Amino acid sequence: MPYIELGNDAPGIAGLLQYRPETGKALMELAEVLLRGDNTLSRGERELIASYVSTLNECRFCAMSHGAFAAAQLPGGEPVVAHACSAPDTAPISDKLRALLDIAAAVRHSGAAVTPEDVEAARKAGATDVEIHDTVLIAAAFCMYNRYVDGLSTAAPDDPALYARRAAHIVAHGYLTGP
Repeated sequence: MPYIELGNDAPGIAGLLQYRPETGKALMELAEVLLRGDNTLSRGERELIASYVSTLNECRFCAMSHGAFAAAQLPGGEPVVAHACSAPDTAPISDKLRALLDIAAAVRHSGAAVTPEDVEAARKAGATDVEIHDTVLIAAAFCMYNRYVDGLSTAAPDDPALYARRAAHIVAHGYLTGP
């Protein structure tokens, strides 16, 4: 049960966005650009970064949501996403994505935890400066989103079908349209 009365029973961030649409609009515009805008990282890869950071932050709603969004857009689907979020070192993902997840994990700990060696490893694995930049920004933004969702104790349903239905909508329509 949320710590404040939201005036709706939507789960996770959806309830918060409905509660404060003036801030919700900006948050969803940021998600749209970071996760769906033009980029050399696929939408699925960017959603995986979001799910991975959310998993590390123990934000169940965001980890499940973005895990479903990633699974709907990545070869191998849910098993690959689950493996990457629990053990990226052995997951069947590219070396580049693995190096970017290392950077995301460092950002999740602290921005200052990202080292020149992390960046060099990502470059050696084929990451561009824009991909490194966007990984840091996705990780930082999801630390904020995770703390927003969990800081107000929003609901995180258990039913994977709910997240799969939302994934179908996000894949087809993006973050700027209602459910």
